[in-house]
Amino acid sequence: METLIVNYNSREKRFAYLRDNRVETIVIDRPSNRSLVGNIYFGTVTKVLPGMNAAFIDIGEEKNAYLNRNVLPSYVQSTDKQKNITSFVHQGEKMLVQVEKDATGPKGPKVKGIIEIEGNHLIYMPQGRYVAVSKKIADESKKSALRRIGSQLKTDEEGLIIRTSGIYSSEEELASELQTLRDQYQHLLHKASSLKKPGLIFQRDTFVDRISSQAARMKSGEILVDDISLKKLLEPLNKHIKVTYYNGKENIFSTNKIDHEIDKALKRIVWLDHGAYLIFDETEALTIVDVNTGKFSGKADYQETVLKTNQLAAKEIVRQLRLRDIGGIVLIDFIDMTREHDKQSILDTMEKELTKDERRTKMIGFTELGILQLTRKKTKVTISEALKDKCPVCEGTGRILSPETVAFRLERELIEHRHADFEAVLIETTPEVKEMLLGVDGAHKDMLEELLKVKLYFTLQPALPHYYQLNQFGDADELALKE
Repeated sequence: METLIVNYNSREKRFAYLRDNRVETIVIDRPSNRSLVGNIYFGTVTKVLPGMNAAFIDIGEEKNAYLNRNVLPSYVQSTDKQKNITSFVHQGEKMLVQVEKDATGPKGPKVKGIIEIEGNHLIYMPQGRYVAVSKKIADESKKSALRRIGSQLKTDEEGLIIRTSGIYSSEEELASELQTLRDQYQHLLHKASSLKKPGLIFQRDTFVDRISSQAARMKSGEILVDDISLKKLLEPLNKHIKVTYYNGKENIFSTNKIDHEIDKALKRIVWLDHGAYLIFDETEALTIVDVNTGKFSGKADYQETVLKTNQLAAKEIVRQLRLRDIGGIVLIDFIDMTREHDKQSILDTMEKELTKDERRTKMIGFTELGILQLTRKKTKVTISEALKDKCPVCEGTGRILSPETVAFRLERELIEHRHADFEAVLIETTPEVKEMLLGVDGAHKDMLEELLKVKLYFTLQPALPHYYQLNQFGDADELALKE
């Protein structure tokens, strides 16, 4: 049983895909971090980097885009693939580019010069120079026939990708759609020619595209949607799926307990059945997943317990990668397995679960230290990056200085002032730092004042992070009144 729940009636648009009442995918779309993937821009080359065979492109967004030599039309059409990027593009050059990966962290979006314009059955590349057929078409004879038709329809310079639905289309229908896509491209060129500075010339509604794609793939089940116009758009896409309009007072996600799943996807720890758990640590470069047995002891020997826990973990890790929309390098520290067939069993489990993931994923295998490596294509920010800001206290590390550390820093600074000409010092700090400095009930205060040759007075401010500041030096009687 498949269910698609769509929350479309507010500025933040969301959908959740469930299989057998279990959430498999959550997609959140906000105006502030709306995906640019698929958008086409009129851009200007601002810098060419020969050492990286890449260039930076001003596309009119906050950050310049990054473009690799291999996705330049002039490079694709060249017979000499050894030439540097400087042979194909120069600073100040104007060009059309299409976003293939959103900006993440300090990095700008990644773009390509090979433009793709999508139709119902075809993806048209004005300068692609090749024909490809959807990998989902298994019949090799039909793939060959479609590839032959595509080669006949396109010019030498053009490229075509024939989508899965193309298998049901006649040559005349494909030719008609190709002409429509060519006309759309000419319209984009005309629009770009009227621009005097970099800017957007085509914006793709990736959120509706993803809903439509998910709905079309569903084999059975129901779509629940809280917007009547979107209901009408989705109804013709799949005759096997019932589309239901929800108009209840409570938010559609709250009614179906999806908000609870979002909250769980933001947590660092994920609990498994039987008391085992996972720890997710996301960094800019990679994601690390640690598997722990926790309270799970199993009913057989130790190795069987380890295998059972790792199998549970493998299934949930793949699900969490989809839920959290984690991309890039992923390192998984499974519980150590001494038997090679156990490791192979985990690899088989991961491979099976990854077939449910629409995002391109590559399993690299176990390292010598037993860490499983894989990569998952990253096109946009994770759900954590989208919904959370970096903590201003710990600056994203997840840790702050302990009161003991701050107290020792305070002590060292006070020692630097011990030969100064004053009787006392007034210190502002947290109660925890004061206790670490002076001991419980001020047990070390007299000894410290004797060492420093100065009286210590405090004003306390509960706060995080722990801190101190030396507010005033002066006469002991005067500062005593301020404590």
